[in-house]
Amino acid sequence: MPTQIPQEWTRFILKDVTFVNLMMRHIYNVLIVANPYDAFMLEDDGRVEEKIYNEYAQLGLRYPPTFTQVSTIEEAEKILNSTKIDLVICMPGNADNDAFTVARSIKQKFPDIHCVVLTPFSHGISKRMENEDLSIFDYVFCWLGNTNLILSIVKLIEDRMNIDHDIQAAGVQMILLVEDSIRFYSSILPNLYNYILQQSQNFATEALNRHAATLRMRGRPKVLLARTYDEAIQLYEKYKDNCLGVISDVRFPIHAHPEHQGAMGGNKEEKDPEAGFKLLEAIRREDEYVPLIMESAESANRERAEREGFKFVDKNSKMLSVDLRHLMEEHMGFGDFIFRDPKTHQEIVRIHTLKELQDNIFKIPADSMLYHVSRNHISRWLCARAIFPVSNFLKHVTWHKLQDVDAHRQIIFDAIVQYRHMKNLGVVAVFDRGKFDRYAHFARIGDGSLGGKGRGLAFLDNIIKTHPDFNRFGGATVQIPKTVVLCTDVFDQFMEQNNLYDIALSDAPDEVILHHFLEAQLPDSYIADFFTFFEATHSPIAIRSSSLLEDSHYQPFAGIYSTYMIPNLDDKYEMLRMLAAAIKSVYASVYYRDSKAYMTATSNVIDQEKMAVVLQEVVGQNHGDRYYPTMSGVLRSLNYYPVGEEKAEEGIASLALGLGKYIVDGGQTLRVSPWHPHQIMQLSEMETALRETQTRFYALDMKRDVGSDFKVDDGFNILNLRVKEAEKDGTLRYIASTYDPYDQIIRDGVYEGGRKVISFCGVLQQDVFPLPEIMQMSMRYGAEAMRRPVEIEFACNLNADRTGDFYLLQIRPIVDSKQTLVEDVAALPDDECLLRSHRSLGHGIVDDVSDVVYVKYDNHFTAMNNPAVAADIERINRQMIDEGRGYVLIGPGRWGSSDPWLGVPVKWPHISAAKVIVEVALKNYRVDPSQGTHFFQNLTSFGVGYFTIDTNQSADQGGMVRKDLLDAMPAVEETQYVRHVRFKRPLRILMDGTKQEGAITMLNVE
Repeated sequence: MPTQIPQEWTRFILKDVTFVNLMMRHIYNVLIVANPYDAFMLEDDGRVEEKIYNEYAQLGLRYPPTFTQVSTIEEAEKILNSTKIDLVICMPGNADNDAFTVARSIKQKFPDIHCVVLTPFSHGISKRMENEDLSIFDYVFCWLGNTNLILSIVKLIEDRMNIDHDIQAAGVQMILLVEDSIRFYSSILPNLYNYILQQSQNFATEALNRHAATLRMRGRPKVLLARTYDEAIQLYEKYKDNCLGVISDVRFPIHAHPEHQGAMGGNKEEKDPEAGFKLLEAIRREDEYVPLIMESAESANRERAEREGFKFVDKNSKMLSVDLRHLMEEHMGFGDFIFRDPKTHQEIVRIHTLKELQDNIFKIPADSMLYHVSRNHISRWLCARAIFPVSNFLKHVTWHKLQDVDAHRQIIFDAIVQYRHMKNLGVVAVFDRGKFDRYAHFARIGDGSLGGKGRGLAFLDNIIKTHPDFNRFGGATVQIPKTVVLCTDVFDQFMEQNNLYDIALSDAPDEVILHHFLEAQLPDSYIADFFTFFEATHSPIAIRSSSLLEDSHYQPFAGIYSTYMIPNLDDKYEMLRMLAAAIKSVYASVYYRDSKAYMTATSNVIDQEKMAVVLQEVVGQNHGDRYYPTMSGVLRSLNYYPVGEEKAEEGIASLALGLGKYIVDGGQTLRVSPWHPHQIMQLSEMETALRETQTRFYALDMKRDVGSDFKVDDGFNILNLRVKEAEKDGTLRYIASTYDPYDQIIRDGVYEGGRKVISFCGVLQQDVFPLPEIMQMSMRYGAEAMRRPVEIEFACNLNADRTGDFYLLQIRPIVDSKQTLVEDVAALPDDECLLRSHRSLGHGIVDDVSDVVYVKYDNHFTAMNNPAVAADIERINRQMIDEGRGYVLIGPGRWGSSDPWLGVPVKWPHISAAKVIVEVALKNYRVDPSQGTHFFQNLTSFGVGYFTIDTNQSADQGGMVRKDLLDAMPAVEETQYVRHVRFKRPLRILMDGTKQEGAITMLNVE
């Protein structure tokens, strides 16, 4: 029976590592002092600067050093006095002053500059060096004309400069090379660095985009060179917690004389033939797992080394660098991770990526798993790949502490999943079929823009990541849905390859444009990506517009383009056909008549618009043939209708059962301030609660086979259902109250019989789920991050056990007019006003409007004719656009409602020239003002005034409108339902958004 996993290893939090602050100290300027011959060889034959630059570019490294070459000490001193030099390399000099003389002269005058000596190895030089004090130089290297050595020298010094900070900041690893032979370390270091830098390119593929990949390469292991036993032990003790492995010679000095603590090239100190064994044995006593590699020219050392558990490399072998690479690959975690059979050592499974390790961890045979876990191999492999949070965590879950193979599997799996989720948050990854799965998060296909919605989602994701207290509530998660964005370059490619611009920019009807788009072909290269997305989501998919202009900071194009939803099907090829049709339908919606009218109203050019498409899992749960979330909502961080203790700056939420499209379409929602969840005006009286709460909701039709039969109306497969249908699904448990007709009372909770009132009582008043707190944080952090008021869409699934998942779907700015308003609007006398409202939205002054368009209403008004009213107003609005005129629009009920019984069912493009929109409540026709829809996002974005007038109250309470004056004026145009009148002089529209006071004055009107 498996061991119980201790809590400390099940409840862990991985802290992210940032690579941006690693490798911050660089060698920027190198001075090479060489005789003219060597200088010529470097410049012309070796082309050192070009080679180094190419080497850096090829390895994806930044900041290649620049090189200055001189040939005399005097020239060197001149440069050093005038330029900031980070490193001096002294090469073989002239007959009378060799490299050592030059280097010593420079160091005497500039003791703080890094100084390296390159020297050829002849018998004479070797004899000379026996008596040479090398302590003042950083290193001495053997120069055989190999320019790769210069790259290694730069990297070796940079590693030493950065190691303390980088270990502290991120847990970067160190490889210790112990070698006193100048010739040998001069040849092995270029090979070692070449291999490590190549490996860093490989592990950079774990990054989610190119920028992150470049940064991850900064997490490569550092190389430190020790030339004596003392130096090696000192470095090991200092960095042993971050030691990836040790490569050591056998014969080298034990103690360094004080004057030889630098380059240690001379032979004043006798070499100890046992030094390597003494060193590795001491390290093994400290750490039973760290890989130890011994290299020696004495083949006799092989047997002893292997007997003591060290790996061995023969220095005499022509395959030396290859043998060393293989050992590092196998034992230091470089390359692929190979699960082996512990008896035969045969390969069982080869793992290339972190996701492959996650996918295979439960399939590895137990004996192989035991072999690797008990030797800490997995932790080391992760370390070499710069996946430090998981590596550091697993390093402490040793076999001694937990002797259960399956428990180790689970711990490794959980740690990887948490790490991948953490890395995905707030990052727009490049879509990769090898990495995208149910633990992946947000990715892009293409290199173009993400568009407005795509940017908003990426921004929301980042807000969640930077504020961990979003997830401080037990049983409540806050996240964005799994998302893939098809960038705008995919749209460009589609439009050009299918020659669609002619038909798109023509005046053809919407249906004709849609037909042409549906006949066109999307590139086949995305098919495999879409299948990967299907496998990762297992839910219906929303295909949402994300245009360049949509949801931008100053021109929110909210709700203009289409959003389609497709069900999740077992037949993935049928699902692919539906997805392709939906993407093409969203593309087509850019060129519909309403979109073109909107473009004209906003002074934009249609061919500047480009469309990205957001593919996103639909938030919700399956209920037989329908799919919907427990609740959807729209948050606005400015409340233009504060009631009771509410304040304008506290914001407002509109909540509804089912899909959020119901709110956007102007359906009946519950209006609540997240700071005052117990004070809900709609629930204050029983009659109001029964009349003004939600009676219908939207759900996705899961059984309708839409095929490619897509319509211009993006809601063609959305079900409009009665609330009692949701009662059958069990989704009302925490969001409804029950009306008892016998006792004439509304009780919180769902009971047998009686009408269900969507009151959200469980989440607002009974703390079933921390919805008010999450809404408060969303508004506060969203508005702080955008530096302006915001509108946020969300959806939430609640479970029977009171847990839930809160999904942020979209964020966009509310753009407020900054016009200064000097007048006190409330103080204006009534006889100067055409109309006034004490509940107005908008801020500023408009003084260029002379036209008023109003619905002909009286106390016997009926909503039956509202669809005909909408058609009249759409036509008049088009004329107004053609003439470049704005107007005041007045009518009873709610403008923009999809339910014609609640008000005139216009869309924004049908009234886009209106400067003020007035909703009038009549005695026999009272509809609460709508708020929080896409419609009102556009009102506030364009600074359009929105006035509510209630004729059932006195003028100083409900406001007033001089309809008698309008009726008495001659009409520019009059239909059965609508009148259009024009004043000789412009009206003056004043709006005070802070006090919700609005008025239209006629002071200068004749």
